[in-house]
Amino acid sequence: MSMFTDPDHIRIEDPGKLEGNTVFTYLDAFCQPEHFAEFLPDYQNLDELKAHYTRGGLGDVKVKKFLNNVMQSLLSPMRERRAQWEGRACPKSTRFSRRAAKSPLRPRRVRSIESVTR
Repeated sequence: MSMFTDPDHIRIEDPGKLEGNTVFTYLDAFCQPEHFAEFLPDYQNLDELKAHYTRGGLGDVKVKKFLNNVMQSLLSPMRERRAQWEGRACPKSTRFSRRAAKSPLRPRRVRSIESVTR
């Protein structure tokens, strides 16, 4: 798992810093209280997780795995909706788009500034 955390948090026993820790930045943005019951029942909320991390005794890998579970739970409905829409494109608009993409661009005739100011 390669996501930047705290470079000084080398061992699990070391206290960690939250400032500049990308994993906790993502957790602040995307984590919901119901994620703890499902993926990390040892903690009640994000504040409790942060407190444990800052005092030491919580490893980066455990926090990263929790973040991965949170992100996957948020992205899975989007992936399912995308899969439903695959192959449903309108054939007429698809043909038009492909034809337009293949056609070369034609430069427009530009009037000179002199002809406009006269």
